[in-house]
Amino acid sequence: MTSNATSVDILAVNPYESHPSLSPLEASALWEYAKLAYNVRMVTQKTRLLNEEPDKVMLAKLRILEKKMGLVLTLFKASVWGVINEQPEPSMHSQEFNDSNDRTIMH
Repeated sequence: MTSNATSVDILAVNPYESHPSLSPLEASALWEYAKLAYNVRMVTQKTRLLNEEPDKVMLAKLRILEKKMGLVLTLFKASVWGVINEQPEPSMHSQEFNDSNDRTIMH
């Protein structure tokens, strides 16, 4: 089609309806094909636009999610650190020192 107005008209008016060589069924089938072709062209055009330019709304939402995930990771690390610090330290006072466990090289 030559212009967008002509393409939009194809959705409202059957251009094949008054053609003398076509039966009403053939004209209807050709009109449905023309509408389908128009819709496929529109989907292709919108897909190209999406591929060429990133969706700014989606990028903003992903940025917010990225910040939240950073916060979750920080809180998780802090929780793990807290659990590690709460564990009692093994002290030398609670165990008996035994020379048999000493693997130090003596000269």
